[in-house]
Amino acid sequence: MLAFPMIFSNITTPLLGLVDTAVIGHLEHVYYLGGIAVGSMVITLIFWLAGSLRMSTTGVIAQALGELNTDKAWDYFWHSLALAVGASLLIMLLQWPIQQIAFSLIGGSEQVQTYGRQYFEIRIFSTPAALINLVFLGYFIASQRIKWVVAQLVIINSINIILDLWFVIGLNWGVKGVAIASVIADYCGLILLVTVLRNELKQHIQNHLSWRWQLFKRLFSLNKDVFIRSSILQICLAYMTVRGAGLGDIFLAANAILLNLFIFISYALDGFAYAAESLVGQAYGQLTKKQAQPHQPQQQETSNKSQWSTINQIVILAGCWSAFIGFSFALGLLFWGNIWVELLTNLPDVLTVVNQYLPWMIGICTIAWLSFLLDGVYIGLTRSKQMRNTMALSGGLFFVFVGLSYQWGNHGLWFAFSAFMLFRGITLAWDYWRMNINK
Repeated sequence: MLAFPMIFSNITTPLLGLVDTAVIGHLEHVYYLGGIAVGSMVITLIFWLAGSLRMSTTGVIAQALGELNTDKAWDYFWHSLALAVGASLLIMLLQWPIQQIAFSLIGGSEQVQTYGRQYFEIRIFSTPAALINLVFLGYFIASQRIKWVVAQLVIINSINIILDLWFVIGLNWGVKGVAIASVIADYCGLILLVTVLRNELKQHIQNHLSWRWQLFKRLFSLNKDVFIRSSILQICLAYMTVRGAGLGDIFLAANAILLNLFIFISYALDGFAYAAESLVGQAYGQLTKKQAQPHQPQQQETSNKSQWSTINQIVILAGCWSAFIGFSFALGLLFWGNIWVELLTNLPDVLTVVNQYLPWMIGICTIAWLSFLLDGVYIGLTRSKQMRNTMALSGGLFFVFVGLSYQWGNHGLWFAFSAFMLFRGITLAWDYWRMNINK
């Protein structure tokens, strides 16, 4: 029951990206869509890298709650919040060099660069709200208070969509309107979660503001590994946009639409990953607590096997549902993909290119569910090093296949990305199997 509300709320986030694309994709020039693709890619890269804050917060708090240690959970919350504030201040201070480096690497036409920078210069002011919000979401997911996660995501994205339509279509603000709408919505979302949690924040703030280096050390370690993992993923996604820009504005716009579809699907699949984070984390926390208690060796072994059996049952059940959702999206794209794409843009050249590459997205839906699910499982287990290592192998494979299929153009690019998603799932599944064998 945890996963389905998260799926519903999660898809409002990529739905916003699709609305951004649809609103801009129906303007008269393709470079508006290219500018949004480039600008949002840079912002998404920053926020997804910072997503390690949400993942590490969920993992450690879920395990602390599994141990029935509320004080420990709140200690981790405040330490994670301090990291989020520090990281957001650093990003805001470095925004100019980040912009210069990112846009010089991406390339694209002069018009695409102009509108991409315009979007970035406004949207970057979402950073404090976005990063602090990640910590709050981590706490709510770990404590299985899903209704507020759902409410926040639905409200933040509803506000964003309404403002999008008003600013872009009503006020004719173009790319600026899309960026301003996102900034306003991000702060509205944060205000909601702070308001919901205000009494607990007041209750715990005085007892949990003594900073302890060992908690920072564990969070730094988890965040470092997840940050490296997320960096590799984002480099691969960013390369999709960069290579598209090198092929021309039409391919850049087409790949932006396809990647928006991919992100939409990934957020839906993340509903089960989030449920796995919380359920596996709490089950693992209970296992850790039992291991710390005095037992006879035989009793300890029986208890451990029972707890791992519970974890495996969670993984199998969530896996079955994830596979079902992934194949459902594949069938949806197979039968109605052309209709979905036409809702996003009416530019004939872009439509033609997108429809040529839609089969790759159908194939990805059938294989991507495994990697998303196991990401959630490993966050709950706080096995960040394994997440980092398997992603490094998969990212290396991506660029090997990019080189081998370079002469195939955009088809080669999507072939390499499909292999990357497949290998991510296989390497995580192999590591999980080995871990069970050794328990």
